Amino acid sequence: MESQRVLMSSPCRMATSNDTATDPLVAAIDQGTSSTRFLVFNARTAEVVCHHQVEIKQRFPKEGWVEQDAMEILQSVCECVERTCEQLTQLDIPTTRIKAIGVTNQRETTLVWDKLTGQPLYNAIVWLDLRTQSTVERLISQTPNKNKNHLQNLTGLPISPYFSAVKLRWLLDNVDAVSAATHKHTALFGTIDSWLIWCLTGGKNGGIHCTDVSNASRTLLFNIHTLQWDTQLCSFFDIPMEMLPEVRSSSEIYGYTSSGPLAGVPISGCLGDQSAALVGQMCLQEGQAKNTYGTGCFLLKNTGTKVVVSNHGLLTTVAYQLGKNQPAHYALEGSVAIAGAVVRWLKDNMGIIKSSAEIERLASEVGTSYGCYFVPAFSGLYAPYWEPSARGIICGLTQFTNRHHLAFAALEAVCFQTREIVDAINQDSGDSLLRLQVDGGMTGNKLLMQLQADLLCIPVVRPCMSETTALGVAMAAGMAEGVCVWNPDVKQTLNTETYTPAIHPQDSEYRYSRWKAAVQRAMNWETTDTHTPDEP
Repeated sequence: MESQRVLMSSPCRMATSNDTATDPLVAAIDQGTSSTRFLVFNARTAEVVCHHQVEIKQRFPKEGWVEQDAMEILQSVCECVERTCEQLTQLDIPTTRIKAIGVTNQRETTLVWDKLTGQPLYNAIVWLDLRTQSTVERLISQTPNKNKNHLQNLTGLPISPYFSAVKLRWLLDNVDAVSAATHKHTALFGTIDSWLIWCLTGGKNGGIHCTDVSNASRTLLFNIHTLQWDTQLCSFFDIPMEMLPEVRSSSEIYGYTSSGPLAGVPISGCLGDQSAALVGQMCLQEGQAKNTYGTGCFLLKNTGTKVVVSNHGLLTTVAYQLGKNQPAHYALEGSVAIAGAVVRWLKDNMGIIKSSAEIERLASEVGTSYGCYFVPAFSGLYAPYWEPSARGIICGLTQFTNRHHLAFAALEAVCFQTREIVDAINQDSGDSLLRLQVDGGMTGNKLLMQLQADLLCIPVVRPCMSETTALGVAMAAGMAEGVCVWNPDVKQTLNTETYTPAIHPQDSEYRYSRWKAAVQRAMNWETTDTHTPDEP
């Protein structure tokens, strides 16, 4: 079934001061797992002027496989840009006031295309995809002591189906068009940011093939210390370095749009979506942290210019580099595969709810899971376990259990997974988070936010302005050398609402211990002896 195309299109509130009539504007392409959005910000006030959003279809050709059409993604961006520019015209705002564009994107999603034809050679393999499990096992078996953390000191990452190099290795091994183009030296690899920047700056007619440090650090091919592609890593995965994009900082002019209503506007910001949210939440000081609740759940803690290697199942990632002459900043990250996706599963797969908004009402009506625990390990378990063989389970069911309890258990599962990440970050950091800043689509669910505060036993702080991811990359684009239109005096705090714990810590600990017991039952469910999703 074809997805609904337009989800949202509306001019937002406009500042009424006469001073805003000539303020420069900065735009952001926010290309996520489930939708693409284009937003225009006032560079002086950081207010959203207008935006447009289009849903993106996901394809599931086999169990564990998740793909997207790269041309559909590109078209969704073009549509969003065109519709947003139409809104500007309706508001009597000339598009010439847009001085820069930033790109933020779903990370790890992997694509190979031909630089001569400009055509993708296979669908984009989405970050959630599990087809490479046996590839991962083969690679791990080649390491000393069969250690999945063999590359951690260079990359900050375990060898996992999550990351781009393993997906690229699968494409090279299993897709004839990819291997043929590689032998002809016409194949280009990129994550979605690279694909969009290349296409928007000319494509086969001179497009810029680049990425930024935050996206490069999610590939398993990038040395997070030297900030360069690493010959040792490329050799390990047997990947030709000529396929790889040039690595740039997160804030500089990469090129100029070649066509469309914004032709000639510089693309000058690039950040993976979670890094963009960290910047947009103003977590620019060492020790600050944010958690984003989207398709998955991603908690990043800024560690400043220090590389902190985790001993508790977290990732070390490059958070951002705001200028080519600026130092890179790093983060500890806990990645959860399934957060908002569990709500979509209850709606689309099970028919338990009719809309995403319904889950809060159902769960609120009972206020408890009645002993039911849900581990949504649909794509294995990410941090802190990195166990691709885990699978989802629902346990503690009785004849009394109904869909209200399942709805509550699903929301609790998101909070429990976040609790595991917070515990790991506290252990790695040697100090405890005193509050958690949050953003993402799920944070509009007030029950979820209260549950999160209850289960963490610390306040949860949510910005009233929800567009923190797009804001982060707009900031990077607007402050780039050669652009310099973003107002450095914009207030560095956001209006927020705070949820404080409302249950006794002992109750929280009891429920969390039950959740941990359920997780153990989800472990080691799938093996390549019984299922081989790696087959082409």
